[in-house]
Amino acid sequence: MEFAEKLKRRRLYSHVRTHEAGLTLADYLAALFSRFDRAGWVREIQSGLVTVNGRPADAVQRLREHDCVAYFPGERPEPEAELAYRTLYADDALVVLDKPGNLCVHPTGPFFKHTLWHLAGEEYGELHFVTRLDRETSGVVLAARSRKIAALLSAPEFAIAKEYLALVIGSFPEEVTARGVLVPDWASSVPKKRRFLPDAPPERGEWAETLLRRESFVPPDMTLVRAVLHTGRQHQIRATLYSLGFPVVGDKLYGVDETLYGKIRARALTAEDMEKLRMGRQALHAVKLEFRHPVTGRWVCCESPCPFGGEK
Repeated sequence: MEFAEKLKRRRLYSHVRTHEAGLTLADYLAALFSRFDRAGWVREIQSGLVTVNGRPADAVQRLREHDCVAYFPGERPEPEAELAYRTLYADDALVVLDKPGNLCVHPTGPFFKHTLWHLAGEEYGELHFVTRLDRETSGVVLAARSRKIAALLSAPEFAIAKEYLALVIGSFPEEVTARGVLVPDWASSVPKKRRFLPDAPPERGEWAETLLRRESFVPPDMTLVRAVLHTGRQHQIRATLYSLGFPVVGDKLYGVDETLYGKIRARALTAEDMEKLRMGRQALHAVKLEFRHPVTGRWVCCESPCPFGGEK
């Protein structure tokens, strides 16, 4: 499918696994996706919204292993998002963008056109994101304009230096080098939450190392902290700061009250909850990205001004 077609309508797809081979298309979809029951999926198939290997499909068609089943759900209202991104650098090989703090990078859940992938895709064509940020994290994002360049940038010799700024609750010390492992937080009710264990041996979990340096105090009881990543792990900064006793302001998962994570998903936050959060989104910002250009060999450094801060 041409990229222009991908931008026009959303496409959800999956590949048939060994144990699913032989199922009819309708049975496969009903078993895998709860969006509709079998009768509902038959209607979607008959409406031409489902394809198998890029071709029109029939509800009773038997599937084979590795078949690609695609569903085009049509346009639906999307939640509000911050749609104004900035371009920090662009050439024929790559693009560096400055993402706002309430915008998904890739289509997910109810978001399709309200994503950086779609917005920047309309301007630059298909982009392959090399670095990624959570929806609520703002700042610098690197994207390649081809799969070849993306692969080069992911190679060890093109290590990308990343720095973040986080606004945390508490009086953070001048400097901390946090070395340890990230493990599942078994005490949490949220499966994806992680915990940082300082000075734990690497075999106990996923090794993570972060240099944390105090930038400024923010009255009455917050600190702006610079995080320099020496490893790139999921939730590394947020989980590390939380485990050290300095939760990120506005963080629903690694903040002062984990129950707010469920509330925001259910859109049930109260005014009292918002007072606990202090900010509408997590105060984490990718402030700097530095890397060697995969084509020219020159060093590229891009920075984004921090949207929150304080006094020295």
